Amino acid sequence: MTSTETTEARYGEWIRVRKDAGTRVAELVMDRRSAMNAVSTAFAGSLAEACAALSEDRGVSAVVLTSTHERAFCVGADLKERNALTDAELGRQRPHARAAYTGVLELPVPTVAAVHGYALGGGFELALSCDLIVADPSAVVGLPEVSVGVIPGGGGTQLLPRRVGAARAAELVFTGRRVEAAEARELGLVDVLTGQPGQDRAEALALAGRIAANSPVGLRAAKRAMRTGWGMDLRAGLEVEDAAWRTVAFSGDRAEGVAAFNEKRTPRWPGE
Repeated sequence: MTSTETTEARYGEWIRVRKDAGTRVAELVMDRRSAMNAVSTAFAGSLAEACAALSEDRGVSAVVLTSTHERAFCVGADLKERNALTDAELGRQRPHARAAYTGVLELPVPTVAAVHGYALGGGFELALSCDLIVADPSAVVGLPEVSVGVIPGGGGTQLLPRRVGAARAAELVFTGRRVEAAEARELGLVDVLTGQPGQDRAEALALAGRIAANSPVGLRAAKRAMRTGWGMDLRAGLEVEDAAWRTVAFSGDRAEGVAAFNEKRTPRWPGE
């Protein structure tokens, strides 16, 4: 990102958003270094707040979820906090946790997770909530919740089967095993594996930049169609696609895209 075009906003103590107006890419930064980005109630609330702001920002066309911790993307739920909660307090905390995962999942623009080190439990669920996952060779992913008497509750039981199929997801969830980077790429748990450690953020930002160079209207409509139509029968899914097509077919972006193609120049997207 170029420093002259980058702005930064902070949400609570541990979440930051960097935005590059030149590339229309936002970086959603998890920065709870003292706890490997363990998802506490406060952390979850700040993440949800940041996602709500990004969802309303028409100047953003892609989001990259990153971590500042050298050895972890996110280690999941803050078990120290959880162990101190009564059953009643845990029940009241649940909506705050869900809001964080849902916030990432429902971002209306394409999202890329940049994963290195540990991405376990809720940490891997945050990555699964993104559209694409870039990992470096240090990445270790998994959903070990059954080993501590719970289940993946940040979307894992629903998102993992959609990514790797029901049987593979069952094996991973029921065993709770950790999967290292090379196998994770082979199984489809991550989409891109970088050649060297420490390259996940740069490669994810580059990928997001290529995505964000396209029509803002088209990107949002394409994501909406894919997310809404998933799991429907084909005929219903095609109706979802047609409705999304109608939102872009008569847009300024469509007119500019056609003009730029005919004039052999880079589009100047109006974003509407």
